[in-house]
Amino acid sequence: MPKYRNQLPQLSGDLFLTDAGIETDIIFNRGIAIREFAAHTLMADPVGRQALKDYFSGFINLAKQGGTGLILDTVTWKAHRHWAADLEETISFLHDANRSAVALIAELRELADSPHPIVLNAPIGPRGDAYAPEKRIGANAAEDYYSEQLGWLSRTEIDMVTGLTFTQSSEAIGLVSAALSQGLPCVISFTVETDGRLPTGETLRDAIAHVDGETGNRSAYFMVNCAHPDHFAHVLQAGDWRKRIRGIRANASRCSHAELDECETLDDGDPAELAEQYAQLRERMPWLNVFGGCCGSDLRHVTSIAQRMTGAVD
Repeated sequence: MPKYRNQLPQLSGDLFLTDAGIETDIIFNRGIAIREFAAHTLMADPVGRQALKDYFSGFINLAKQGGTGLILDTVTWKAHRHWAADLEETISFLHDANRSAVALIAELRELADSPHPIVLNAPIGPRGDAYAPEKRIGANAAEDYYSEQLGWLSRTEIDMVTGLTFTQSSEAIGLVSAALSQGLPCVISFTVETDGRLPTGETLRDAIAHVDGETGNRSAYFMVNCAHPDHFAHVLQAGDWRKRIRGIRANASRCSHAELDECETLDDGDPAELAEQYAQLRERMPWLNVFGGCCGSDLRHVTSIAQRMTGAVD
């Protein structure tokens, strides 16, 4: 039974961590290939499954020791129909993959026995390239499309879903609508280019306003991910609209999306510098309370961020 689906504890304003760049960490730091960048493909392999457990356990321990909450993700970002042909997976397989992914993190939460909240979250990836969307996706089409995966997830222990690395507001509207129809709290996390705009050219402010306007402010909150703070800090200078943003999962790398696509080595940046940039954002937006990482980042980066935010994590 879902533990927090009806009342997300991070909405209290307490500090919550997330994990980091799971794919880049496992590929570059652990030496395990991930087919088509789809982490759910690791579930069926004993070595891959253990790598996932080891990866998530590091963040569970960090949050437990530091006295923070944790948003614990499933590996469901690409576990939806759009990628089935590329991955040579059946819809039945994807259904089982979603259920198994939730079962894995539910087991890890139980084993952790943490006194602090651990929220089970299912990241949902966009229908297409998260760096360069092939086409505009209408809200109605997106709602119909995402209803399948969210229907699978709604019958698990998952507490919430997050549209992660979303590139366009219309698709986000569809995801939020589909989640609401399934009784699932939904967060939208947009990615931006080096100019601070979504890959479609929308401003972050306009994208958030569009989603809220079409869904009655029903998204639990918004985030920014898969971009370096240098790419978006300048658009977060002023305005009440920013209060809808609660979380940041930045890239460790300053590379553009196009450059990351061509990168064959890991650019892990500077964990201490990244943590300082997070602190500067929080000073400007003190309501920010959900922090983690994205491409190029790992446990070192989130540890530095936690230390900078609390001063209580060894």
